[in-house]
Amino acid sequence: MTPVNEPNPDRRSLLTAGLALGAAAVLPLWGSGSALAASGPTIADTAAWGARPPSTPVRILPTPPQKIIVHHTATANVTDYSQAQAFRLARSMQNWAMDERHWIDTGQHFTVSRGAHVLEGRHGSLAALQSGTRTVESAHCGGQNTVAIGIENEGTYSTVDPRSEQYAALVELCAHLCRQYGLRAYQVYGHRDFNATQCPGDRLYALLPQLRRDIAARVGGNPTAPVWPLLRTGDTGDRVRALQHHLVRRGAAINIDGSFGPATEQAVRDFQALVTATSDGVAGNQTWHQLVAPVRQGDSGEAVKAVQLLLTAKGIPTGVDGAYGPGTQTSVTSFQNTAGLPADGLVDARTFSRLLG
Repeated sequence: MTPVNEPNPDRRSLLTAGLALGAAAVLPLWGSGSALAASGPTIADTAAWGARPPSTPVRILPTPPQKIIVHHTATANVTDYSQAQAFRLARSMQNWAMDERHWIDTGQHFTVSRGAHVLEGRHGSLAALQSGTRTVESAHCGGQNTVAIGIENEGTYSTVDPRSEQYAALVELCAHLCRQYGLRAYQVYGHRDFNATQCPGDRLYALLPQLRRDIAARVGGNPTAPVWPLLRTGDTGDRVRALQHHLVRRGAAINIDGSFGPATEQAVRDFQALVTATSDGVAGNQTWHQLVAPVRQGDSGEAVKAVQLLLTAKGIPTGVDGAYGPGTQTSVTSFQNTAGLPADGLVDARTFSRLLG
């Protein structure tokens, strides 16, 4: 994964850089014969806005994304709402990414301009979305670039809200992403949920619960996002053991003893530095979001052990052997039924956060 920091205000100066407009048409988004895809937004592809070719081929992953991450561009809140301005923005962002950051291409998958124009970002993102089964590796969020779709929203939303038209376009894009990839409304997050950054700005971040509700109104489901416990030095118990299992899964050499001591704190700090999260040694929102990966029947390893021990702690005895077999599946669906969650046996972030209690 490519670690990435939030762009600094110098990005604003790139807005007038621009290349000549591409000659390709802006096409409606259609996806692999899917009827649902026909209801998606119109998206300008990379040819339409005159993108440079990637410096090396982009990597196409054979798996769908697990979430959507919302950003702001940290550029001026322009009053030019034209498609031409949206295209200039896209070229400026790509120039910044390739010339200043030395990335192979634009970092994000899609961009929503202040004029509510939706654009493809990194090459191949639109085709991957049309497939409904593939993801383009990106560079928009450290620790998440192989599992999350990144959406940039033109502007700076620290003290003002996005334009209503821009927000509506973001809702429709997210809803379409959810339909195509089978994502749920709650799986929409902000950049600061994962990395030490102010992105997507205080005001846009505060809109995310409403964004999830608006997406859920279109695709169904409960929009409530995961809520994570705060664990720190001195804490003990099964939640600490679950944390330690996940840290070991990510390479930490610590004992799984249920005690949050100096070794566990250092392991948390090391992991936070790896994924550019706030490096405070406290397991909170960013750390859990980065650590937890979905597990399902057929999986094995430390993440499965964490699920099994938490199920047992919830009064559903489950052998802690690290193998997600039929018995664990039964335990998981039993817990999901009790917790009012979809009883699909998939332990995603929301199910795991409920297990942590």
